[in-house]
Amino acid sequence: MDTGKIKCVIFDCDGTLVDSESLCCQALVKVFASYGADISFEQCMANFQGGKMFDILKETSDRVGLTIPMEVLEPRYREQMSQLFDEQLKPIPYAKETVEHLIQQGISVCVASNGPQSKMQHSLALTGMLPLFENKIFSAFDINSWKPEPDLLLFTAMQMGFLLEECLFVDDTENGVYAGINAGLKTVYYSPTADNIFEHPQVSTIQSLSELTKWFS
Repeated sequence: MDTGKIKCVIFDCDGTLVDSESLCCQALVKVFASYGADISFEQCMANFQGGKMFDILKETSDRVGLTIPMEVLEPRYREQMSQLFDEQLKPIPYAKETVEHLIQQGISVCVASNGPQSKMQHSLALTGMLPLFENKIFSAFDINSWKPEPDLLLFTAMQMGFLLEECLFVDDTENGVYAGINAGLKTVYYSPTADNIFEHPQVSTIQSLSELTKWFS
């Protein structure tokens, strides 16, 4: 990928900077199990990455026949998730080193995620990366529009003060990649196992974030 014009790299958070996807699914399984509903971890990992959590909880509740109000279920899920983060959350391999390298090369960095601000602040703080993104964290909740819609990325680029062609977006989910495509951004699909490769002129696939350091050196 030609990165000669790139001045800003926009990172997704969960699964891209912090290794949180499995913990989020564990929280989902535990919360539904507490209500007597059997949701498998494998099913969560296969179907629920990169979406809007409210929709995931609602869809799952409907499927298993639970009628718990979302104002009860979502806070309970986020409490369980936060506890697991405190106990087990780690950064994605090479995430911190890659972000630090980009900053040293004069590239601006920021985070754009479907998750709420509080979740991103918490996870980045736990993994030692929060100082790298101070005042440069953007949430879908801020604008009430979630990936794969392009609005969050368009908003992020504008807030960071860059043209779309000056931005590169990195995400580990299909929803995220489609958001990048829909926004007209050069997009990097971070897929450690390379299970899925997007055949699209705007998209490149990497298996390690360290590959980004070779593009900006």
